[in-house]
Amino acid sequence: MKIFIDTADLDEIRELASWGVIDGVTTNPTLIARSGRSFKEIVDEIFKMVDGPISLEVVGTTADEMVKEARDLAKIHKNVVIKIPMTAEGLKAVKILSKEK
Repeated sequence: MKIFIDTADLDEIRELASWGVIDGVTTNPTLIARSGRSFKEIVDEIFKMVDGPISLEVVGTTADEMVKEARDLAKIHKNVVIKIPMTAEGLKAVKILSKEK
């Protein structure tokens, strides 16, 4: 079983990572915005603390926006996992991106 913490709270991630009980982190734009820090700052810190999958969610609303954003997010780090909403547009984006594995 893999355990992922769902937060953008760096103190919480740091503490649980030090316990050795989490395999990765899931987060989303709302959680990052609540932190009061920039997206880049939060994400960079998470990758320093956790050597596992980190999910980052696209915010675009069209398939084209989601595809572009997913490609950009995937370049941030080798452990990025992309989260895409399962809307009609999201499924179109998934179809395109799944061919790029």
